[in-house]
Amino acid sequence: MANTREHGIEVHLPFIQRALGDVAIIPVLVGQATPQQVASALEAVWGGPETAIIISSDLSHYLGYDEARAKDIGTVAAIEQLRGDRIGGAEACGRHALYGLLERARALDMRATSLDYRNSGDTHGDKARVVGYASVAFEYAQEARLTESDRKLVFDIAQFMVRFGAEKGRRPKIAWGRLSPSMKAQRASFVTLTLNGALRGCIGSVTAHRALHEDIADSAWKAAFGDPRFKPLTAEELAAVKVDVSILSQARPIAVNSEAELINALDPDRDGLILRDGRHQALFLPHVWGGIPDPRVFIRALKRKAGLAPDHWSSETRAFRFSVESFGQSDAH
Repeated sequence: MANTREHGIEVHLPFIQRALGDVAIIPVLVGQATPQQVASALEAVWGGPETAIIISSDLSHYLGYDEARAKDIGTVAAIEQLRGDRIGGAEACGRHALYGLLERARALDMRATSLDYRNSGDTHGDKARVVGYASVAFEYAQEARLTESDRKLVFDIAQFMVRFGAEKGRRPKIAWGRLSPSMKAQRASFVTLTLNGALRGCIGSVTAHRALHEDIADSAWKAAFGDPRFKPLTAEELAAVKVDVSILSQARPIAVNSEAELINALDPDRDGLILRDGRHQALFLPHVWGGIPDPRVFIRALKRKAGLAPDHWSSETRAFRFSVESFGQSDAH
């Protein structure tokens, strides 16, 4: 039988009972199922806050310690990016279950954060042939919030990059100390600078491709000194410049075939929007709704930003929505 040597329940059950007490469980063994089949099964049992979903898989098998760690960290990054296409059989034996989870997570606009990584060489045994393990938590991006200390650190990083560059005229080198899992998680971010209420720079990442602390530092530097729409920020402007940070969820496609359908599909004030058509692409963060509350005007302004005609729509036009955790100085302390 397929489950003769499967021992996931025996491993997890003591931890579940210790953490949650006497609870009902629904064990499911996933074989050669499609991501859609797994996602449908998860949807059927997802429930609300009374339901906990655990997807169990080892990572790499029987590599040397250093090789396993490098491969597994790449797999964890792919999970945080919700990129099942970057996970194969050599990366995770339970990949089919992971594929379904990541598909469900994208549909629900979730944020994944690696809490810890270890392999069997970190406990005992032969470091020449190890097995990798990681724990990753998922939360709804609309409700996700960094801890107060991490919010302060994010803002301090952004402000430091801006201030140092304006005062010293060069980019600083940062020796990163101990960071929380949230700060090391793969995230896309934008840093927005305003001066006396007017935009002074805004640069960021559309998709997650590096750790949050690195992305914030680079976005802040480019917003202050690399935005082609503005001259580099000066030391004289520092006292009046305002720094805001946005952490983006993974962008999700909006299934529309016309501008009219897109207008009806948008959720003003909450949706960030990306428009893409061939080589043309532009993004508006959700706070732009404050200045452009009309969805039709919002979309057409974004087309102009992308270098397209306001009334443009083609068979190649694609729209994507995302949510943000956004804060500035008053929210970071």
